[in-house]
Amino acid sequence: MGTKSLKRRARESQNPPMAAADPPRRKPLSYAKASVVLSAFLVVSVIAPLVLSSNKFRAFQRRVSYETITVVNVFPHDPEAFTQGLVYNGNDTLFESTGLYGKSSVRKVALHTGKLEDVQKMDSSLFGEGLTLLNNRLFQVTWLQKAGFIYNPKNLRKIGTFNHDMKDGWGLATDGTLLFGSDGSSTLYQIDPQTFKVVSKQVVYYKGHQVHNLNELEYINGEVWANVFMTDCIVRISPHDGNVLGWILLQNLRKELIEAGNN
Repeated sequence: MGTKSLKRRARESQNPPMAAADPPRRKPLSYAKASVVLSAFLVVSVIAPLVLSSNKFRAFQRRVSYETITVVNVFPHDPEAFTQGLVYNGNDTLFESTGLYGKSSVRKVALHTGKLEDVQKMDSSLFGEGLTLLNNRLFQVTWLQKAGFIYNPKNLRKIGTFNHDMKDGWGLATDGTLLFGSDGSSTLYQIDPQTFKVVSKQVVYYKGHQVHNLNELEYINGEVWANVFMTDCIVRISPHDGNVLGWILLQNLRKELIEAGNN
């Protein structure tokens, strides 16, 4: 998660995602907005209804849901943390991957207070990205590299490294068995957590168009949710065929932030 306004990434030509009308291309969120947006993504990643579709052709005839959010709680968050990956581990514990060269880290944070309980700083040549927790191991990918790292969640000690076959490292999630990965394209990868080989990949489609810029991922009750970089949208994806099942629209959240003076 988190905006990548300080990165320069090659863009692929694309038809932008649509939600009733085309969602506008927004400027990346400022640091001041990070805590509320993170809270919103955390909330919507737990509460939404679910639908599964069977294949790309039939998906055109199926109803795609469009949902907005209600902010039910706001938690304090370090405004200097350039959040790229976020994992809620229960017991008031967040694991967080932060980016920016010279400032990247893996952190353990108390959800309700925002207190930094532990941190593992990364080498200044690395830009931290997506993060997920599987089998009591934290997996992290890095931007512009095919290298990833494995950490012990108890003390954040680095216990391993790996190389993956995605074009880049953006987002990570897990269904408890496999890893799901994104590289900023329209492709959703399924990765073996032992060999780190891609075992399956799906191109994400909405109304016949590829949905590019898939960013941070969450696995929610059989669906993969991805925030679409440079939009105020979260897309709900079927991991079986890549079809879009629905959209979570965050324009109202942005409006509320602007009205509150968070520019």
